[in-house]
Amino acid sequence: MKRLFFLLFLSPIAAFSQATVDTIGIYSQKMDKTLQAAITLPSNYGESDRHYPVIYLLHGGSGAFSDWHQKVTQPGLVNKLADQYDLIIVTPGVGPASYYFDSPLMDSVQYESYFIEELIPYIDQHYQTLAQKESRAITGLSMGGHGSIYLSAKHPELFIAAGSMSGVMNIDTRMWKVPEDFKNLRANGQKEMLGEINYDAPNFNPYTAVGYVDQLKSNGLALLIDCGVDDFLIDTNRQLHQLLLENGTPHDYTERPGAHTWQYWTEALPSHILFLDKYLKRN
Repeated sequence: MKRLFFLLFLSPIAAFSQATVDTIGIYSQKMDKTLQAAITLPSNYGESDRHYPVIYLLHGGSGAFSDWHQKVTQPGLVNKLADQYDLIIVTPGVGPASYYFDSPLMDSVQYESYFIEELIPYIDQHYQTLAQKESRAITGLSMGGHGSIYLSAKHPELFIAAGSMSGVMNIDTRMWKVPEDFKNLRANGQKEMLGEINYDAPNFNPYTAVGYVDQLKSNGLALLIDCGVDDFLIDTNRQLHQLLLENGTPHDYTERPGAHTWQYWTEALPSHILFLDKYLKRN
């Protein structure tokens, strides 16, 4: 287990944050491979036997477990937030276009099972966490926003609150404002993982976040969803927002200036941690 001390990087934020980051490899029996994760620990971690709430912070498509540490426009931001809110932040790595679901066709794409059955138990077994729903939350960007809403909707026994930043709220690439070659690339990848599936409302396929609005209502999760008005995924976010309004699901929804950029996600992350922290119990 490798522990990195981010104080060594003389950034303005890291200069007063003593949070540390463990970079670890977690072996997945489901997929027969090792996946990396970064575990950000508040500066007082290990001083006593106290246990901490956990926020899982997910990366986007073609991203990596280290993105939230290396690509934010305010270096050391995750460390600062772990210290500020006195909690553990986990940034796990998954496949480049996996959407955090289990493929019915590919043994190498079983990321829902990995996340629920392997990653979370590993973190709870090896770190001083409060291993209960009331002390666990999840959020993420883009594909990670999809993973956050998708996983929390399907597993309400594990999370008290969930968020999404610029999330892929519908994996139907016809709704994405991107060039045709990128639409086709992602659509073909989905076909390889899922086969022929239905993308149309109201009977959405079971692999897309917008198909879980009824579960989101019945689960009673605290929800925060935001997206930039110039983001290529804005229509998928508006679709989910409208569906949640129609079925009466309480949620916070925000559109603000910005696009699908690290500047936007850097600005959004503190708001997400503030929101999620309100629901986390510390006993």
